[in-house]
Amino acid sequence: MNNKLNSFAPYALALLRIIAAYIFIWHGTAKFFEYPVSMTGGNGGVALFSQYGLAGVLEIGGGILLALGLFTRPVAFLLSGQMAVAYFMVHGAAGNILMPLLNQGELAALYSLVFLYFVFAGPGALALDNKIYKK
Repeated sequence: MNNKLNSFAPYALALLRIIAAYIFIWHGTAKFFEYPVSMTGGNGGVALFSQYGLAGVLEIGGGILLALGLFTRPVAFLLSGQMAVAYFMVHGAAGNILMPLLNQGELAALYSLVFLYFVFAGPGALALDNKIYKK
């Protein structure tokens, strides 16, 4: 039974990668286009050359690359670092650094760990990396 479940592991990893990337992309679109929600309270998108602008570029660009499974490990490393910085600089600075629910940093912390997992586990099935590296 264990061997049968193990055969599906690359597909489960791919599903996690694709869904996490899909959701991550929406964070960037919210920053720049205020869609599907406004991140600025309806005051227009964030400035491209700002800390939040850089975050939005990483969220959209990195999310697309991650969803495609292209350059998965380096992109995941970069995005994991981005989310660690977001947690400690934005959410942790609000106080209660060890309480993500109180500082509203649970998504940043979880994204950081999920992306870090991709650095070590790779993209799973259905990834362009597998075509490039003939896996």
